[in-house]
Amino acid sequence: MTILQKIIDSGIVAVIRGASPDKILDVAKALHEGGVTTLEITVETPRVLSLIEQVSTEFGDQVVVGAGTVLDPETARAAIMAGAKFIFSPTVDPDTIRMTKRYGIISIPGALTPTEILNAYQHGADVVKVFPANVFGPGYLKDVHGPLPQIPLMPTGGIDLSNAGAYIKAGAVAVGVGSSLVSFKGTVDDAYLAQLTETAHKFSEAVRQARG
Repeated sequence: MTILQKIIDSGIVAVIRGASPDKILDVAKALHEGGVTTLEITVETPRVLSLIEQVSTEFGDQVVVGAGTVLDPETARAAIMAGAKFIFSPTVDPDTIRMTKRYGIISIPGALTPTEILNAYQHGADVVKVFPANVFGPGYLKDVHGPLPQIPLMPTGGIDLSNAGAYIKAGAVAVGVGSSLVSFKGTVDDAYLAQLTETAHKFSEAVRQARG
């Protein structure tokens, strides 16, 4: 199975910001146990390359780990060398897409308008992250898919348990979920990890039900 297919099959991309090196494996394990097997670690997180390398080494093929908020090709390459299997960007930067594809890695740039979405796809994006998705909601995704059915779309921004299924029904191949799934406002202890697994399971179930 290809990396892209694994991401699509998972249906949920956990967006992880602010994880600490001593907790990232516990968080990844909790998400994995809840059925969320695609993890995006954002590059503004301190020691992000170490975090990516830890998860990639520990979980191997069980978890697909990538880098998020990548703004330039240099950062993309560094993340890929650390083990990132996909590169998420908030915008469409052709040089970043080109660098990512040079190494055979999945490119998922962010775009919002139909013109931006098509531009990202024409530059080589494997999937286009519709961001910020909450500006227009699931109906917008369905409308964009009308004239652009060939482009895989992954909404990110404002996704939670109340709307994840609606985005899947509107045609999303997967959804990116941030603080409504993974948040580090409290202590990362056993209780937090158990709750994280439960929440991950609820998101996975929402995707499964939406797919019928």
